[in-house]
Amino acid sequence: MSDSQSAQPEEKLTKKQLKADHPTWCPACGDFAVLASFFNVIQKLELTQTDFICVAGIGCSSRFPYFVNSHGIHFIHGRALPLATGISLSRPDQHVFVFGGDGDGFSIGGNHLNHAARKNINLTYVIMDNFVYGLTKNQTSPTTPVGRRSKTDPQGSVDRPINPMMQLLGSGATFIARSHATHVKHMNEMFERAVKHNGFSVVEVLSECTMFYPGAFDSAIPRKGGQFDLIDEEEHNLTSINEAFELAQLEFPGKFGVFYQDELPSKNDLEDRWINEMQDKQGDLAPQDLMRQNFAAMQ
Repeated sequence: MSDSQSAQPEEKLTKKQLKADHPTWCPACGDFAVLASFFNVIQKLELTQTDFICVAGIGCSSRFPYFVNSHGIHFIHGRALPLATGISLSRPDQHVFVFGGDGDGFSIGGNHLNHAARKNINLTYVIMDNFVYGLTKNQTSPTTPVGRRSKTDPQGSVDRPINPMMQLLGSGATFIARSHATHVKHMNEMFERAVKHNGFSVVEVLSECTMFYPGAFDSAIPRKGGQFDLIDEEEHNLTSINEAFELAQLEFPGKFGVFYQDELPSKNDLEDRWINEMQDKQGDLAPQDLMRQNFAAMQ
């Protein structure tokens, strides 16, 4: 191939090219819509298959990498974010997406969520919240409402559920949004804004488990008598953590949209700055050589 041929821009990906294995979720699972919305955003941003990587833990929603024809990796339960952190810091050319559910994100991986958020790692985390452990067939999850019966709580859950927005705000995430799997256009907007944010961006999507918790989110579906109430960004100050906390405390289903956004330096930016400063002092050494030199000095 000639240089002129190799320099030709890649054609915009079609959904057929983006699809890998056929999704194996249960019929009418909300995750189908999340996947479709993700494809929409990848196409709109004109990313190629080598521009991004999908990382996931364990759970129904974490099967995402199997269904996307790109770089992808499945990791152990609750540990997707540490792996994604390493990828983001070592491969700044890649858009890093992490996919998981309420169990993977707020229970098994809760500690990692806090630290990835406070460090402001440059990646996008999509949490598909269905209020139940679905892959293991109906157990109480961190977001299961009080009183809801499951195999682990046959008399009804007595534990207060995590408030995802409160948790994310407290963790230090710099972009926090919320959407619903039945509102694809809104998901498209939230995902696109999250991807364009420099830093740790997270979108919680209410994604119904039709098998084990049908109707959980009907209160936010207008055709089922619910109300999909959007945040008015003309009235809401996106950079105010206090206003975001007020929104997070509204009675379920609450509001949808961007709760909080702040433009702070990402961990990636800070690492690059440190490397550049050290290279200026040490004669433009490669990052690997800088590390070796520093380790040697500590011995």
